[in-house]
Amino acid sequence: MGIPERIQEVRARVARAALRAGRDPEDIRLVAVSKTAGPAEIRRAYAQGLRHFGENRLQDAMEKIPLCPPDITWHFIGHLQANKAKRVLEGFSLIHSLDRYRLAERLSRLAVEAGREVAVLAQVNIAAEAGKHGLPPEETRGFIRDVSALPGLRVMGLMAMAPYSPDPEDSRPHFRAMRALFDTLTASGAQMEYLSLGMSGDFEVAVEEGSNILRIGSLIFSPE
Repeated sequence: MGIPERIQEVRARVARAALRAGRDPEDIRLVAVSKTAGPAEIRRAYAQGLRHFGENRLQDAMEKIPLCPPDITWHFIGHLQANKAKRVLEGFSLIHSLDRYRLAERLSRLAVEAGREVAVLAQVNIAAEAGKHGLPPEETRGFIRDVSALPGLRVMGLMAMAPYSPDPEDSRPHFRAMRALFDTLTASGAQMEYLSLGMSGDFEVAVEEGSNILRIGSLIFSPE
């Protein structure tokens, strides 16, 4: 099965999961995680209508981006070190992994200097996993309030990863908790637009629990 067939299958599974949840599949954005793919594979996925791609390794991404179609929207989905923030701003439209205030201050200064606005998602460590990045859920509301006051930053939602499990149902309580947090923040006045949950192993559960950004890599770019 090649990339076109894989994308068709992923789209069909997203649509079925959305319909089970009473949702419109068109409201769910598929981000193809291309960290293992080269420019030729990215162009093949692009030819199938995908326009959003995610990378988590800055150096690899900056080598690929100039070789790919210019209208791709690039998502940075990896842990972001402050000393790499400027280069990420140069290549990416949405940062999924804002998880500390000092990084937010750095991004804010760079955005102001560049005369632009930077779109970010707050990363939440929803399962309180030791050694994993992300905000404790109970600190998220205050963090978003403080970060939203910085110039040049626009907090557009939340991102989280469930703990790895071979059973996608194990992700459901974590995704459900994220949706509840998302709704609570929205009710409090935060401008929440995106809920980035779900990867290749659990994206259907994520759709059922309200995710509107899916980060799918291996199901699209596995070796043919």
